[in-house]
Amino acid sequence: MVNHYPPWKNILLILVILIGVIYAAPNLYGEDPAVQISHRVNLVDERELNYISDLLRREGVIYRSIELEASNILIRFDSEEQQLKAVTQIREILEKVDKRYGVALNLAPATPDWLTSLNALPMHLGLDLRGGVHFLMEVDLESAIEKSLNRSADEFRAFMRGEKIRYKAVQINGQMIKVRFADAQMRDAAKLELENEYRDYKFAESNDGRSWYVDITFLPEVLDNEKKTAIEQNISTLKNRVNELGVAEPVIQRQGDERVVVQLPGVQDTVRAKEILGATATLEFRLVHGSFTDWSAAQASGRAPIGARMYQRSDGSPVLLKRSVIVTGDQIEGAASGIDTRTGTPSVTITMNAKGADRMSKITRDNIGKPMAVVFIEDKFEYREVNGQKRRFKTTETQVINVATIRDQLSKRFEITGLDSTREARDLALLLRAGALSAPMLIVEERTVGPSLGQENIDKGFKSVVIGFIMVLIFMAVYYRVFGLVANMALTLNLVLMLAVLSLLQATLTLPGIAGIVLTVGMAVDANVLIFERIREEIRLGNTPQASIYAGYEKAFGTITDANITTLIAAVILFAFGTGPIQGFAVTLSIGIVTSMFTAIFGTRAVINLIYGRRSVEKLAI
Repeated sequence: MVNHYPPWKNILLILVILIGVIYAAPNLYGEDPAVQISHRVNLVDERELNYISDLLRREGVIYRSIELEASNILIRFDSEEQQLKAVTQIREILEKVDKRYGVALNLAPATPDWLTSLNALPMHLGLDLRGGVHFLMEVDLESAIEKSLNRSADEFRAFMRGEKIRYKAVQINGQMIKVRFADAQMRDAAKLELENEYRDYKFAESNDGRSWYVDITFLPEVLDNEKKTAIEQNISTLKNRVNELGVAEPVIQRQGDERVVVQLPGVQDTVRAKEILGATATLEFRLVHGSFTDWSAAQASGRAPIGARMYQRSDGSPVLLKRSVIVTGDQIEGAASGIDTRTGTPSVTITMNAKGADRMSKITRDNIGKPMAVVFIEDKFEYREVNGQKRRFKTTETQVINVATIRDQLSKRFEITGLDSTREARDLALLLRAGALSAPMLIVEERTVGPSLGQENIDKGFKSVVIGFIMVLIFMAVYYRVFGLVANMALTLNLVLMLAVLSLLQATLTLPGIAGIVLTVGMAVDANVLIFERIREEIRLGNTPQASIYAGYEKAFGTITDANITTLIAAVILFAFGTGPIQGFAVTLSIGIVTSMFTAIFGTRAVINLIYGRRSVEKLAI
């Protein structure tokens, strides 16, 4: 019989419906008010979960459940009132234990365990639907250039010492490095050597009557590249930092020449979000100066020897490090903890970029057997009122997080050993992986979208989908009768499949995305309208009902495919060239086109075959 599917096609349709229902279902369960606990340095594990849960229980904090999720602790509550009351208690409790804990308000999916075990998760909601925080951050490019100049000055000093070039001093003056010499002859010889070795700089001569200088500045294209690299590095680091801390689904994009937009949907606490994003931490590798005796003497006298600086470890003990920096954290590409195969002790394997690898290789080649330190540096900005005006002040906190002995010449990949435990190795790898900001960032604009406004957007969007859906259902049922009811079933399945695909892709749904769904609801019946009108035409031409059904589906297929492919091409172009909201619209539209073709052609025909395919029919209800 022509209007009959083989069993495998019916089984395939049933499987698709079943999978669609399972993966769309998590979106029905909503979200629980939650508090998320993370640590700025350490990975949170099962042991820490048990410790904190016992601590909160002893302090009388009321909550529904506590669990470990993506290396963070998630505490769920029955109401927002409980959540807001508990978050203050939790912060006070944890600050007494360790000030590096981060406590943030959040919304956690309430999906049942049996669905999450199948990896069935709800789709993410964008800032306009879920609520959250929006920051516009400005990169301090002057600090980035200053850091590059300091690095370059260290390189020039090392090069001139290696080439036995006698110089008086290397100083940084604005965006220029000035190398001072005793006479013009020395200066000219040094300038020639430097020009031959370094191609990214412009070299000029000057003097003040007493000293002779080589003035070194970046070439314009190199300076632009340094600024571009600083912003790109900061964006990458912000993404890593937010991902490592497990804070919502971030949107981090460049805006203009010096600014970055950061959106954190679902985060209700702007203060904690600013702490996460505003921590302008970096890392430096430096050689250790002297021994423990020298460190203690320097601490007692309050003065560091020439060429050295005083630092402190996490336990407060002193350590002297050389002033020149080997490499900084923005030159690290990756880090992973493990076990040193030679000694069986914990280690961290680090991967440097090309520039950092070359510098590390040269320094460690000449310092095998000597200790090297990893320094954690954090710049913090705060506003103070001075003479009635708000002024920005920067404070810098430094801490030595590791001291290890250089055993071999290091290059692109090397190991840090001498760690006390696998936990310390894992924590250090996490810190290095999260990366360092190339330059400090200042929040210049801050907006909060409250959960109530997000809920209002969801309600209005849901209402628009429901109204459009119901009107289409009524029209199809009245105008095409039984066939219209079948089309309505397909339209319902189409919505379910759209939600399932969005959830499987873990896409972020925004208001424009809802607009794409509403548009798809209207367009989804187009294919059925074409098919049903073709069936009517075949009946008017005198064909039998069975032949009319077959001809309607077969002859309308080409037209339906052409129409949907052209719309799909437009959606793909929107996604490729659009940003943010436009991409959200394009994604839902593209998914809707594909699912509507499947349900309108394959799905409705399966039902029509089931109704009419196995019996003799004289008249069709169409």
